[in-house]
Amino acid sequence: MTAGPIGPVTPLSPSATPVSAPAQAGGANARRAAMASFIGSTLEYYDFFIYGSASALIFNKIFFPGIDPSLGMVLSMATIGIGYVVRPVAAGVIGHFGDRVGRRQMLVLTLVLMGIATFLIGCLPPASAIGAAAPVLLVFLRAVQGASAAGESVGAVTMTMEHAPNNKRAFYASWVNTGAVAGIMLASLAFLAVSLLPQDDLLAWGWRLPFLASILVVAVGLYIRLRLPESEVFEAAKEEDRKHELPIKVVLRDHWATILKVILFGLWSVVSSVFAAFGLAYAGKLGVPAAIMLTVTIVTAALGIIVQPYAGILADRIGRKPVFITGNIICAAAAFAFFWSISIGSVPLIFATAILFMTVGYGMVNPLGPSMTAEMFETRIRYTGAATASQLGLVVTGFAPAIAAGIVQPGPVGWLPVAIFTAACCLISALVTAVWVKETYRTRTEDLGRQPAATA
Repeated sequence: MTAGPIGPVTPLSPSATPVSAPAQAGGANARRAAMASFIGSTLEYYDFFIYGSASALIFNKIFFPGIDPSLGMVLSMATIGIGYVVRPVAAGVIGHFGDRVGRRQMLVLTLVLMGIATFLIGCLPPASAIGAAAPVLLVFLRAVQGASAAGESVGAVTMTMEHAPNNKRAFYASWVNTGAVAGIMLASLAFLAVSLLPQDDLLAWGWRLPFLASILVVAVGLYIRLRLPESEVFEAAKEEDRKHELPIKVVLRDHWATILKVILFGLWSVVSSVFAAFGLAYAGKLGVPAAIMLTVTIVTAALGIIVQPYAGILADRIGRKPVFITGNIICAAAAFAFFWSISIGSVPLIFATAILFMTVGYGMVNPLGPSMTAEMFETRIRYTGAATASQLGLVVTGFAPAIAAGIVQPGPVGWLPVAIFTAACCLISALVTAVWVKETYRTRTEDLGRQPAATA
């Protein structure tokens, strides 16, 4: 389930950006950091995305019974967004301790929180048993999932890129969101398996199995993360920071413009929630079997595991911006093709357009987005700044399925508002990147986020 081995670190040529001592030392742990991030993100996002699949297929029947099916779908989709509302606050707290205490400790915390919350969702009684308490508890546990995810991706990217050589940061960091894609694939496989159960069994107990199984794999992630040391870049910055100002204070005071930039830049992530959650629900409403759509997600995710590290390699060679902007433009165009193919019920076209949408387009932006965000902040506040800024932007992403469910129209072209919404988010991200985001592929890790940045 990998996109080829992570090869040995090749020394920079004399004409390339010089590698400092911390970067050279960190290079020895780059492969371990990338693998730890890949596996950790796989487990973390398996937990996070089985919720999305359950929201599309199950939760409207279990936790919102007795109401109009369309409204039930909107409410079920909206609970996905709850996990994103708490993320900015949680990101500030987790980021603070990540910058003060260490990246590794916070990544262990996020993994444990996600595992416990996901397991408990699988234990929840339905609304028919405990009434309104059921959706309330569901929302609470989703909020805990959101708090965990707030520090996961950025923390893993931060640790990985700080271990990586200067000229391979995008490649090594790409394994973080490649792990997220693997998690989506595993979540879809899990729900594809339980969806084969008779409907009564699925609603009674089958849907719980993917949630309960998550507790078994937390130990694997803990074992890997506890063995990974902190990066020397982080340790050096920690020693040099004599002011000991609160990281969140520095971020809000000195980097508010960067926060705004990241919020707009981060609209690319709307693609995943619209595709994985709303796309599944919308296709089911039009009579496309859930098994087909889950298989589409599995295929595009499996191909994404292969493609995404190559996007990182390309970004290290020609720059982050050309790759990222191109991927956003492809996503914007593919959104129309994908929802059109669902509307006509053509399975071959659904597969083809989904591959264009998620493997090609999203496969170019997804592995670069978190690392590009982290590269906008200097080391001493990187975890806090990148986590807080990115999670503020992800509020739109969290409610994107609910927005899509609210604006979709009846009829053969009722999908058009959803495609326009998705494409607009991608094009805004591309435009902000083109005019406001600095190119960093030639910038040393120690100089990232500084004004002006030192470049080769």
